[in-house]
Amino acid sequence: MERNSQRVRKLAPENDPLKIGMGWTLEDLEKPQIMVESTFGDSHPGSAHLNIFVEEAMRGIKDAGGRGARYYTTDICDGIAQGHDGINYSLVHRDMIANMIEIHGNSTGFDGGVFIASCDKSVPACLMGLSRLDMPSIVITGGVMDAGPDLLTLEQIGAYSAMCQRGEITEEKLNYYKHNACPSCGACSFMGTASTMQIMAEALGLMLPGSALMPATCQDLKEVAYKAGKQVVALAEQGLKVSDIVTVKSFENAIMVHAAISGSTNSLLHIPAIAHELGIEIDSDTFDRMHRGAHYLLDIRPAGRWPAQFFYYAGGVPAVMEEIKSMLHLDVMTVTGKTLGENLEDLKKNGFYDKCEGYLKKWGLKRTDVIRTFEEPIGSDGTVAILKGNLAPEGSVVKHSAVPKEMFKAVLKARPFDCEEDAIAAILSHEIKPGDAVFIRYEGPKGSGMPEMFYTTEAISSDAELGKTIALITDGRFSGASKGPAIGHVSPEAADGGPIALVEEGDLIEIDIPNRILAIVGIKGERLSEEEVAEVLKQRKAAWKPKEPKYKKGVLKIYSEHAVSPMKGGYME
Repeated sequence: MERNSQRVRKLAPENDPLKIGMGWTLEDLEKPQIMVESTFGDSHPGSAHLNIFVEEAMRGIKDAGGRGARYYTTDICDGIAQGHDGINYSLVHRDMIANMIEIHGNSTGFDGGVFIASCDKSVPACLMGLSRLDMPSIVITGGVMDAGPDLLTLEQIGAYSAMCQRGEITEEKLNYYKHNACPSCGACSFMGTASTMQIMAEALGLMLPGSALMPATCQDLKEVAYKAGKQVVALAEQGLKVSDIVTVKSFENAIMVHAAISGSTNSLLHIPAIAHELGIEIDSDTFDRMHRGAHYLLDIRPAGRWPAQFFYYAGGVPAVMEEIKSMLHLDVMTVTGKTLGENLEDLKKNGFYDKCEGYLKKWGLKRTDVIRTFEEPIGSDGTVAILKGNLAPEGSVVKHSAVPKEMFKAVLKARPFDCEEDAIAAILSHEIKPGDAVFIRYEGPKGSGMPEMFYTTEAISSDAELGKTIALITDGRFSGASKGPAIGHVSPEAADGGPIALVEEGDLIEIDIPNRILAIVGIKGERLSEEEVAEVLKQRKAAWKPKEPKYKKGVLKIYSEHAVSPMKGGYME
């Protein structure tokens, strides 16, 4: 089998002299050539430390007889981008990183790749990019940051900020929390999108077993990066490509793990987008179908008790998979060159669980305090649901494991807002009352890039009364840290003239999570028949006029013109 790098050398006579010009030897030119792509940069704690693992991977590649080449596409931080227009760039930058990975890989000619990232959009971006390249590839994730004093974690800051604005805590107390919530590098220490997507990368078979979501500061992670560098050379020599590993069965395994960990709703954007790159159709309905009856096991914040570093201490992805083994395809291939079932057996024999439990014992905890058994789950009907109806004909997403039981079935009065700022102001000033359904619209991919509604969800969930009596409904999305009665990804979005654009003050909105319904059931406070509601919506649609595009130049203009529905993954086509 001729390696890709050697084929390209024959086609491009400039290849050799240009590489020699940056220090490659003649011997290097003959070796398996490996791209080491990371999102390293001084952008945020999830990426600022990644060069440590880049260098470890480079060392592993060299020791295995390969030649590594470093490439960088720095990501942004959703947390730093919150509260201003910066968050509108969050989802689109996933696709831009994937584009750069495609460009880096295909313009040069590599035999394999190592992809190193930690966070919300960078991990799915790497998974999208390596799927496009479809060469032997392995993922290293940068782990999770330590918790602060009294196990303080970043997702609590939004709630504390809302409490401060309501006068419930002092500004001095808020500043203490802000200054101590992020004591180290790594992804934020809760089961948000960053943690979820690290786990998804391993669940898809693209990481060394047990390596997802390690504490970023632990020596174990450096050792994993070195081993991954060595392993990618073996994959390159075998010619074991991404498409040989990641199949429909792999995605089904990942979705079952997603249910078990109460993963972020943003995964319903990322998993379909990754599958699309491989020509596999996974959509939100797949999640809904597979979550029904799935066992939810993980007691990690924001829905649970513990910071995310405890996930690794309890055995990580392998421990979760052991519990839900009966629900998994154990015959899928992985980057070890072995099947998932073989990997799980190897971990039992090589002391992996003993090592993890040694960390957990320091906290006086046992594994089942963090990862419940299959027989004694936290919940047994998954964690997300897809709601449909005349308000969301294509669907909407709710993380029902974080919704108060009082809100599983409700009829609420619509309070529509065309931007998040107005909605937050109404909530914090107590204009929103129990029984209201707060709408934030024109925040979908075509409207404004599909930003997170994090501060709004925190303002609601941190209010003891509103958190159990109102709902937030949006064509935007939520942070993986969000909790409470929040329904997002409403499709078609308002900018496309979807029914969410037609909702008016006082309309009656039915939420029925068990029966997967999100519908307009009344107009101006009066309950009407389906046919009567349909007629009113028809009249409103005839009078509706599209808003002027928010972005008239730059990347968000491109994204708004080319993004598909959130129900398909929000990618550009």
